[in-house]
Amino acid sequence: MEVINKSKILIIGVTGYIGRYLVEASLSMGHPTFALVRETTMANHPDKARYMQDLKDSGVTILFRYFPSEFGFDVDKVRILEPAKSTLAIKARVREEIRMAGIPFTFISSNLCSTYFLSRLGQVESTGIPDEKVIIMGDGNTKVIINSEKDIAIYAIRAVDDPRTFNKVLYVRPASNHCTLNEIVSFWEKKTSKTLDRIYVSEEEVLKKIQSSLEPLPFFYAIAHACFIKGETCNFKIDKSVGVEATELYPDHKYTSVYEILNQFI
Repeated sequence: MEVINKSKILIIGVTGYIGRYLVEASLSMGHPTFALVRETTMANHPDKARYMQDLKDSGVTILFRYFPSEFGFDVDKVRILEPAKSTLAIKARVREEIRMAGIPFTFISSNLCSTYFLSRLGQVESTGIPDEKVIIMGDGNTKVIINSEKDIAIYAIRAVDDPRTFNKVLYVRPASNHCTLNEIVSFWEKKTSKTLDRIYVSEEEVLKKIQSSLEPLPFFYAIAHACFIKGETCNFKIDKSVGVEATELYPDHKYTSVYEILNQFI
């Protein structure tokens, strides 16, 4: 039987939002897995220290350094307002430095993560799904791409040894996950047999929120404005010379649709 040597995978920001899913996916696919963390994380956060010990027990090698990592928008394309603009500009500069240095890369454009946005039906100032009324930015008809964090991680890890992703942007754009806020609310209403009062907020009102809200709300309003009003996740076609789409490369992976993801919040 042919033995296939899996690439070693170094995951940066392993205690972060996507990092945990990446570790899980890497281990499940049999890759020698390394986690890059800051020593201060272990010293100052007992819960994260316990998590790191669990990773070590699972066979993950822990390394102590720090580098930036990237998931979310395609930072070379997205048009977004401050304060999010400056954050994404840093990622864009890192991309440029990587290209100029001739370092092989695959950038992941994962779009929106489901746990944050679907758990509140796209509302910024909410800690959960409302019972009576839902605030919808714009007219609610702008398409946005929202993906399961587990799917994002699986696609990312599979891309590691795939020559088709060499020096390319891997876009995670499953067809069933292109949805509008109106559609997402309708999905929820169908699942729960409840009707929510839809309160539509104009773009002008959202811009005022970005200017007047206390931190960190302006950042999240800027993200929401780019997605739910301007459609920045869906408003371009993939340039095949620089990018590839995850579901086209890996059609065997059954990704979770937005409609299915909502089940976890019922």
